[in-house]
Amino acid sequence: VRGPRFRQLKIGAGHRLDVKASGVFVLGIGHGNKLLTDLYNCHLTKVYTVGGLFGKATDDFSDTGKLVEKTTFDHITREKLERILAVIQGTNRKALLMHSNIDMKTQEAYELAVRGLIRPMGKSPPIITAVRCLQFALPEFQLEIHCMHETQQYLRKIVHEIGLELKSSAVCTQVRRIRDGVFTLDDALLRTQWNLQSIQNAIWDCQLKVKAELEKTL
Repeated sequence: VRGPRFRQLKIGAGHRLDVKASGVFVLGIGHGNKLLTDLYNCHLTKVYTVGGLFGKATDDFSDTGKLVEKTTFDHITREKLERILAVIQGTNRKALLMHSNIDMKTQEAYELAVRGLIRPMGKSPPIITAVRCLQFALPEFQLEIHCMHETQQYLRKIVHEIGLELKSSAVCTQVRRIRDGVFTLDDALLRTQWNLQSIQNAIWDCQLKVKAELEKTL
């Protein structure tokens, strides 16, 4: 499009996705740019499905990186993997409480916990709030990771570290964001839907969800 009407149209990006990741990517148009900032200040959880492959390590933790090492993986079981995931979740839960600056003995803390609103009060390291194994079929596995303040590269490194903890190695085969705060895959527009009418409908459909979340959190 061209012309004076479109010179003031500002489009902003929410939580970014790197070139090796896919899934929900939120954009703000016009007034939506301020809403993006407000949503950012809510410190909402994002959810990913992350694929992994045991038996090799690469320089960038992905399956397309330069091969660094090959290892055996026959000794790995789903039970052993889930024990590692439980440790990761427990460690991150302590970090979440530390960065939330909330006295856990108070009534306020109890009410926030019930509503799922215990979140960092500002910038913090990446925090995983929940992680579970969706599929396990050696050498492949798939995780669902709920997190905040992460990067997709951080999630690939988690897969690498899981491999090391299991006395093997692992690379990440896929990172797909399936939820970003109030936005899910159901809200996402496919490339074939990138037209004015679909974008306008998406904005209208999401307005109430965004407003409700901001009122609840902020």
